[in-house]
Amino acid sequence: MTKIIVIIERAADGTYSAYGQSVDGIWGMGDSAEAAKASALQSLALFLEHNPRRKWPKVFRGEYELVFKFDVESLFNYYKKIFTHAGLERITGINQRLLQHYASGLKKPRPVQAKKIEYALHDLGRELLALQL
Repeated sequence: MTKIIVIIERAADGTYSAYGQSVDGIWGMGDSAEAAKASALQSLALFLEHNPRRKWPKVFRGEYELVFKFDVESLFNYYKKIFTHAGLERITGINQRLLQHYASGLKKPRPVQAKKIEYALHDLGRELLALQL
């Protein structure tokens, strides 16, 4: 199965965009990351519905999976109702003030910091998947 990366990022004007990293047919925008993601999914559905299969990029003719890649600011804003800065500090080891700067766009994390956040969230995800109630 081919993974198609869809980038979600915040623009300077505060809106969000979503687009296929290396494939045409996926574009979206909105006032929030959720809206941009929904817009991108809708645009892909419309693209596939209104174009003959022969005009589709090759990747859409087989099995594919969409993977959403956020910049840190967009990720924090997308999940702000779920993750507090205190909770993120506990799992990442990055202080809350710096996390707030990342969420507001005041600062951009270095690639090492972004990976640290990503790995911490993946670890949390694996831990949650192993839970049974």
